[in-house]
Amino acid sequence: MSTLSFLLATHTSLSGDEVAHLQRLASEWQLLSDLSFADFLLWVPVSEAETPSFVCVAHSRPTTAPTAHPDDMVGGTATVAQHPQLLRALADTTMRREEQPRWHRGRSIRREVVPVGYAGRVIAVLGRDTNLAAPRVPSTLEISYLAVAGDLCQMIADGTFPTAEGVDEGRSSPRVGDGLVRVSAAGTVLYASPNALSAFHRLGWADELVGADLPLVARKVSADPFEGAEAVSVLRDALAGTPSPRTELESRGATAVLRALPLRPRGVPGGALVLVRDVTEVRRRDRALMSKDATIREIHHRVKNNLQTVAALLRLQARRTRHEEARSALNESMRRVASIALVHESLAASVDERVDIDEVLAGVLPMMNDLVRPGAGVSMTREGRAGVLPAVMATPLVLVVTELVSNALEHGFPEGTPGAVRIVATRTASRLQIDVVDDGRGLPDTFSLERAPGLGLQIVRTLVDSELGGTLSLRPDPAGGTRAELQIPLTGR
Repeated sequence: MSTLSFLLATHTSLSGDEVAHLQRLASEWQLLSDLSFADFLLWVPVSEAETPSFVCVAHSRPTTAPTAHPDDMVGGTATVAQHPQLLRALADTTMRREEQPRWHRGRSIRREVVPVGYAGRVIAVLGRDTNLAAPRVPSTLEISYLAVAGDLCQMIADGTFPTAEGVDEGRSSPRVGDGLVRVSAAGTVLYASPNALSAFHRLGWADELVGADLPLVARKVSADPFEGAEAVSVLRDALAGTPSPRTELESRGATAVLRALPLRPRGVPGGALVLVRDVTEVRRRDRALMSKDATIREIHHRVKNNLQTVAALLRLQARRTRHEEARSALNESMRRVASIALVHESLAASVDERVDIDEVLAGVLPMMNDLVRPGAGVSMTREGRAGVLPAVMATPLVLVVTELVSNALEHGFPEGTPGAVRIVATRTASRLQIDVVDDGRGLPDTFSLERAPGLGLQIVRTLVDSELGGTLSLRPDPAGGTRAELQIPLTGR
């Protein structure tokens, strides 16, 4: 649960819809703070309090001006005596400003309050606190920012901002500093910040932007007619009072993201606020990453095909070989190559360099019986999940597990002897353990893993030590047979 949700649940009796509205308002924090050059504090009345008081449940600081409150105000309380404007805003739904600035920790602060309307009643109060310590010279930019902020604050009091349709959840929307355009109700540009002018110039608009019809500008600069039509639709919807999702314009190798918000203080059409961000470099990097990702997956696909061809050649050679020891060696090599091919097949289908180990084992283990002990009737089962691991671990891990299974099948069960092999995976946040347990004839009394001459166990020891950084032990299982225990650390991977 977020801090805002927790504080609202603890101190208020607001309904679920009212809480959702305040959460949407908090998602627009940065926009309001940057436009106002002020801190915004969200105050809610404390229910069941003996004396009227308020608690601050959210706090936002501007990036366009010095903060009024360096300390975090969330969780702080204010009584009516300390902040009388809060109770007045609840009572008469009017935005108010204190007549005289007050001093707070050596800073001159101007306090304003904005009632938060929802469904015909006030559910909270916004405090807009401006740091007056840093003198500001009024400029066209500052006047435009404050005018837009005033319209949005009035819409908050009216209960018309923000709306569920206008919140762009989970996406990075343009900010005030990226570029701002103020548009009249007729669609004419009244003001454009320097960054907004630069973004449209990069898109190919060489004329003066102020005074131009913004939907027409969007249509003319767009290289794609459908993309241009979508941008025009978004702007027209905002001018008609309907919030729309963000859209993109692309032209002459440049890309800009647009977000349009309707401005309708007291229900009167006031045009729209359009935020613009030049994302040309971001999109270039996205395309480069997509191209690189596609290339890597194609490489994995081709490696998988080549390995499958090698495995098929080894299988053909094994069938034509009359020497039993040579046939066995070729079959083992074919199995190892096929295991690696399955890892690359998984990587070719993955969006990142990670492999689902369980899917790979599900593909490679069924072939083990036919290769190692055909017709022996040894059943194989898997328990637990090994999960997803980085590609750098996947190939050696799959090879180790298949070698251990192959070793259990070959040495645990004499020719034609039935039995069972279990692969048990146990995973925690810090380690992965895989046990290969068989109910075969067990280990010889003189067995030593370090001195085992078999090629398979030599491969296993090398991979476990050098590639996986884990440990391996082979010992008799209490229930009979042999237990191979593989432990791999997962921290730092």
